Amino acid sequence: MSLRDVIYRFKRTLEKIKISKKIGIVILIIISFLYYLSPYMRSSNDRNPEYEYLQMIKLKDELYMKNSLLEFLSYHQEASSYYDANIRHFPLNPEEKPFKEFVGNGYIGVTLDNDSPIYIKGNRAMSIPIYWFPNVQLIFGGYSKLATVVNYKHGIAYKYEVFANKLHSCIKYYAFRALPSILIQDVEIFNPTDYPLYLRLEQKLYKNHAWSMYSTRSIKVTEYNENILVSTGISTSTSNNPIFAVSIVYTTFPNEVKISPHGIYKVRVLVSIEYMVLKQTSEFNNAKPILENKAIDQMMNALHYENIEHSQMEIWEKLWNTGFSISTSKAVDVLNGDLINATMYYVLSSVRAPTYELATSPAIHSQVSSSLSYVEGCYGAMYDTLQAQALWLKPYTMNDINKAVSLWILTLEKQGCHNLIKAGAVGVAQAMVLSFGNFRFSNQHLEFNMHPKHLHRDYYFRRLNYGNMTHINITVTVQEDNKAVISVSMDRSDKNYYACDGGCLDNPALLGPEYTTFPVKLTEPVTAILYITYDKQHMEDLRHTIHVKEVLEAPAHEHHVIALHKHGHHLGGLPTFFWVAIGFLIIVFHLFLIKLIYNEYFNPQEKFKVKYGKLAYR
Repeated sequence: MSLRDVIYRFKRTLEKIKISKKIGIVILIIISFLYYLSPYMRSSNDRNPEYEYLQMIKLKDELYMKNSLLEFLSYHQEASSYYDANIRHFPLNPEEKPFKEFVGNGYIGVTLDNDSPIYIKGNRAMSIPIYWFPNVQLIFGGYSKLATVVNYKHGIAYKYEVFANKLHSCIKYYAFRALPSILIQDVEIFNPTDYPLYLRLEQKLYKNHAWSMYSTRSIKVTEYNENILVSTGISTSTSNNPIFAVSIVYTTFPNEVKISPHGIYKVRVLVSIEYMVLKQTSEFNNAKPILENKAIDQMMNALHYENIEHSQMEIWEKLWNTGFSISTSKAVDVLNGDLINATMYYVLSSVRAPTYELATSPAIHSQVSSSLSYVEGCYGAMYDTLQAQALWLKPYTMNDINKAVSLWILTLEKQGCHNLIKAGAVGVAQAMVLSFGNFRFSNQHLEFNMHPKHLHRDYYFRRLNYGNMTHINITVTVQEDNKAVISVSMDRSDKNYYACDGGCLDNPALLGPEYTTFPVKLTEPVTAILYITYDKQHMEDLRHTIHVKEVLEAPAHEHHVIALHKHGHHLGGLPTFFWVAIGFLIIVFHLFLIKLIYNEYFNPQEKFKVKYGKLAYR
């Protein structure tokens, strides 16, 4: 028998097996269904009921802890959406930034780690660790979920923890601006259950090898009927030159805590730190009583201070009076508001604010006011700091923070902003915002020196100080034609102020509380795109002193550049009609496909009728 005969007989055998297509499809579906269920069916008999119960309890606890954390964090969502706060889960959630949690006031600082030392001021940053560990730890059995928040505008960090047994905790951390020696932790623990819960509070105080001549004594505070502890010694955690004598005064708290059903336990832990640079160890005995008395006095001031948290928030909000906003870009690895605000916060946390410190003398206040008024030459670089990638380090560790802070302070000092830096945190905030836009105070006027090619995003410079009595708002907006325009208004002013655009060929425009708009002009050679002054005659003279060959309105930015920032790719946003048409075609295609399938499997005879009809016609 030939191969052809074998194939012919096999085909005839198949034709005798008459199974409809409908039955074949049903059988195929049943087989597939049983195949995918087979692992479950095989393992169902091997399951341990006790294990299943424990897994169910664990899932229930996980859900409870997750929802409880979400409720806590909901109070910070609005600030986070404006990049005024950074929320961080452990482990990290998608889209969250692992920025290091840090609080400081330029004199002392601390991270939120349980083993965080106290950081004190080095050359320009909070770079010197003192290995005395102020942070309170909650010791409790079972697992928990943890999240932290750093609110940049308030200078307060939060640590939220929810335990499997439903215990909630919140610890607030802040280095007080008005009393720079004071570090505060507000501990709050809530028991939502119907039975009492117990936990331990611990504080790891110091490392023996990091100190010499270390001693601790107790002082009774009769007014509050409690003891405070005074620890003093020489920190040996740094190099021998310089060496630091350090005195630390701190309040005590119970180690064992019982929380009643539906009860709340609160305790405020205050730490006062004073330190002094010594040339040699022999100076310690004379420095010790001075440091201890200062630290004790600061502790007593903090104990008597009313509404200390509200005062902290008010001071930090004032530090942010001068500020900056930028439209969010979806381009990859581009600078956005989250890193800008975080960097400003770390720099401000590393600089003291004598304007708001209670111990600041009238003479110091006068010096600060003079430094804020004399800003000639700041900022003097050829480019704005938004384009300087080296300044925008990712603050993932304390070393990253200190490196970024040192670079920023050094850059501002060398670019003519040394007087503003002498004014403390208020002046540093002003200098940083000036540098973002490459603003420069020069010879009776303020110049806006950003290059037109960099104005492809929206910018908002808030409350630039032109002297202590004048605040200027400047906005750059990219319009629908991809051209940028500049708008200027005065928050307040002690006299009339005028502005002109690039080249100053047009008559000076009087500024007021309402926005005045100017086009962005490109000159040859490139000069400032905006000038502001209170001297109208000076502005009229500028047109004769700028000496440009050509003044033209800056060209529109290329579409792919704008699209990259708005949409994350060069194609840009397609019109609504396009997506409607695509959706319509997809629906029509699926309807046509469904009709074909229906005719194929439910009306098979119709197909044959058509075929036989055509055949008969022929």
